[in-house]
Amino acid sequence: MAELQQISLREVSEHNTNKSAWMVIGNKVYDVTKFLDEHPGGCEVLLEQAGGDGTEAFEDVGHSTDARQMKEDFLVGEVVLDERKTYSYDKKSWSSTTSSDNKQRSDSSSPLDNLVYFGLLAVIVGMVYYLLLN
Repeated sequence: MAELQQISLREVSEHNTNKSAWMVIGNKVYDVTKFLDEHPGGCEVLLEQAGGDGTEAFEDVGHSTDARQMKEDFLVGEVVLDERKTYSYDKKSWSSTTSSDNKQRSDSSSPLDNLVYFGLLAVIVGMVYYLLLN
C-alpha cells in the first residue's frame, strides 16, 4: 500500500466550504466535497464538520459497514504525526485528547446518567402531550 500524504490540521481547516470540504476522521483526512449532495443526512451535516475533526460526529451516528467502507473512496491523506489525536470510544464515553493530555482527563458521566436524562425527557414529553390534549 502506498504511503499516505501527510496533511496538517491547518491545511484541513482551509477546506471548510461546499467548494472544498475536508474533514478528519480517526486521524485520516477525507475530501468529502463530491459526496456533499449524496450524503443521506444532507450536506449541512458534513459542512458542519468540514475543516475540522469529525470523528466524534461520525462515530456517534453509528454509520453502517457500507458507509465506513465508502468513506475510504474519499481518503486523501493522514494527519501529520505531531498533530494526531488519541481516540477512545466505548459505550460509556467519548474522549479525544492529544497524547500529552491523556493522563489529565477523566470522564464524569456514566451510562446511568444517560438513562436519567432520557427518563426526564420522556416525562416532560408526556406532560406536554397530556396538557395539549386536555
